[in-house]
Formats: sequence, C-alpha cells, structure tokens
Amino acid sequence: MTANEKTLATFETRLHQMILRFQELKKENGEFYVMLQNQEKTVKELQEKVNQQQYDYDSLKMAKMMEITDGNLEGAKSRLSKLIRDVNKCIAILSDEHQ
Repeated sequence: MTANEKTLATFETRLHQMILRFQELKKENGEFYVMLQNQEKTVKELQEKVNQQQYDYDSLKMAKMMEITDGNLEGAKSRLSKLIRDVNKCIAILSDEHQ
C-alpha cells in the first residue's frame, strides 16, 4: 500500500467516523427538540392552571365582597357594635379600678 493509499484509507475511515458521529448528534438533537416541546407544553399547561386559579381567586374575592355588601353588612355592623360596647365596658372597668 502506497503512502497515498494509506492517506486515502485514513481519510475514508475518519470521514466514515464523522458521518456516524453526525448521525448520532442529529438523533440526539431530535430527542432534545422533543424534550423541549414537551417542556414548553408543560409550561403552557401550568401557566393556564395559574391563570385559572387567579381567576377563581378573584371571583371568590369578589363574591365575598358582594356577600358583605348584600346581606352581611347588617350582621357585620352589629358585630362591630358589640365589639365597641365590649371595649367600652373594659375601659369603664379599668377606669373604675384606677380611681
């Protein structure tokens, strides 16, 4: 085998190795793209869940506010009045003790 033939055989071997490595990397790259698409899909689903939870929370908060303004306003006022009377009683008892 001449020097040129050896060089050509070495070149062919390395070229074949490079082609095989390229095919491996191409396959691996394809797998990464699939993983990336799955991750993007998961992120999108989680973002939609977060948005739905935020919407549900806002709706519940609004419903609670409307509940207070609709019917519980009188109840809230009476509870607040009772608390004020209790505080006033406590102040009166403390004032009597200091005299």
